[in-house]
Amino acid sequence: MNETLKGIRVIDASTVLAGPSVGTFFAELGAEVIKIEHPKHPDVTRSWKLPSEDHDSPISAYFSSINYLKKYVALDLKNPVDLATFKDYTGNSDILITNFKLGDAEKFGIEDDVLFALNPRLIIGKINGYGAESDRVAYDLILQAESGFMSMNGTPESGPIKIPVAMIDVMAAHHLKEGILLALYQREKTGVGQSLSVSLYDAAVSSLVNQSSNYLMTQQVPERIGSLHPNIAPYGELFTTKDGSTITFAIGSDEHFAKLCAVLELDELAEDERYASNQARVIHRASLHQLIGNRVVLHDEPSLLSKLQALHVPAGKVKNLEEVFKSEAAQALIRAEEISGVPTKRITSVVFK
Repeated sequence: MNETLKGIRVIDASTVLAGPSVGTFFAELGAEVIKIEHPKHPDVTRSWKLPSEDHDSPISAYFSSINYLKKYVALDLKNPVDLATFKDYTGNSDILITNFKLGDAEKFGIEDDVLFALNPRLIIGKINGYGAESDRVAYDLILQAESGFMSMNGTPESGPIKIPVAMIDVMAAHHLKEGILLALYQREKTGVGQSLSVSLYDAAVSSLVNQSSNYLMTQQVPERIGSLHPNIAPYGELFTTKDGSTITFAIGSDEHFAKLCAVLELDELAEDERYASNQARVIHRASLHQLIGNRVVLHDEPSLLSKLQALHVPAGKVKNLEEVFKSEAAQALIRAEEISGVPTKRITSVVFK
């Protein structure tokens, strides 16, 4: 157990993925985390089950992924007794995490000024969809659609495709963690808490990074190019080895390219003006893909990757999750506990060492 934040108490009144994953992060760092759920309408992700999961179980694998090391308390904030209990919790806690809909805090009588009057040291971290003044319902899929991610993801044939992880929720959670940690640091100096919020929309657009600058500086609208990289080649092209494995390369420099060519016995390509520089390789990536593919298929995956990795050339096999979790490195990141008597597993939210 990591005890970095032992003595810190967190009230997690959020649902779905972004907010609860922040609560789990603090729990893994040793904080006491109390998750508040409505007694009749608990976190909806308890019901987000695969067809193979137990219909009558009080939890799901999805719920388990972002709820860990928490205490669970059922409170109906419309009930005066339960509301008083909630205020007592927040009055004696360090952090409150919420993703209330617009107007809910006012409806329940737990606006920021009310909570700060009870506890001036409280840090309030809020997740919303499109900003504090918007009442739009926000789900990760819709944010991926409206922030440009889906338009870039996929191939010309596939059409727009969502990323198969709720990545916008994940990014928003990271932003909120950073904000809360900074607020804890600031509180050490000032003695007072603060309220901060993160919108899924802002988190999504800020995560466009290089793609946004490509557009803002050149007005180039990204096209769907599968796993390819708009600025680097070969990068993301898929190749089939002699033993039927799928591998890919992330050739970020001319030095990497020369080493790749040497292993594949294509040394002449490193001197060819069509491929000698990264920008030229991007222009001629289709012909380069074919040339490299004709050589990759002559090699078995383990042998080829071993040679490339020995030369520090970024290359890897495309693995499914069964293959991923065969590795000791991935196994070391698994965290297990029983929730309501049900054995659960998830991946740690704390990976810094």
